Amino acid sequence: MAKGDHWWFCVRHQKPELGNECGTPDRLGPFPDEATAARAPEIARARTEEADRYDEE
Repeated sequence: MAKGDHWWFCVRHQKPELGNECGTPDRLGPFPDEATAARAPEIARARTEEADRYDEE
């Protein structure tokens, strides 16, 4: 996979993007494919909930 071939989720446009279209501050990733990038908000929410549970213990 070439350097610009990673999938990202653009938080500004709320959609997956291939490469760095919108700039680093506005993206989540990288992800291996478009389908996974599309699930980025769900993945981030689950990771945050897991980290919150860990912090509470």
